[in-house]
Amino acid sequence: MKNRDISEDPVKIVYLGIGSNLGIRRKNIEKAKFQLKENNIKFVSFSNYYETFSWPNPKYPKYLNIILKIVCHHDPLSLLNICKKIEMNLGRKKSKKNFPRKCDIDIIDYHGMKLNIKGRLNLPHERMHKRNFVLIPLFEIEKNWKHPSKKLDIRTLISLLPMGDITSIKQI
Repeated sequence: MKNRDISEDPVKIVYLGIGSNLGIRRKNIEKAKFQLKENNIKFVSFSNYYETFSWPNPKYPKYLNIILKIVCHHDPLSLLNICKKIEMNLGRKKSKKNFPRKCDIDIIDYHGMKLNIKGRLNLPHERMHKRNFVLIPLFEIEKNWKHPSKKLDIRTLISLLPMGDITSIKQI
């Protein structure tokens, strides 16, 4: 049996956001979770479901969102490709930015990594610190989380949200 160097394939702690505002939203999210598991992604914990108005157009159907804390061996781009494939498997079509969708999977934080691959991937997620549907469920599962770039703890980030964002989110 060959000894493996731990640095060859280290496990990474990653936070993913999954949202849906078309079809049977909860079922879409559960299917996404199932497909993530099929790709050797293990769940540490996940938040309750949270419902929010669509952004930036609140006239679109409401979103259902969760945050997952996972461990995986995939590098960031491989994980992104897995997420995009799952979105397509669940019926996501190419559409205008922020249009309704059956499934949206975002990498929120990849093991505290700072990475910017123009037009492909930005870590940590570039707008996560302004989104109630990310911060509040993330706080539920990781009360001591700190933003890798801004160096602010999650309580501070939540306190910086507009009051309307804090009062409009609903745990389901």
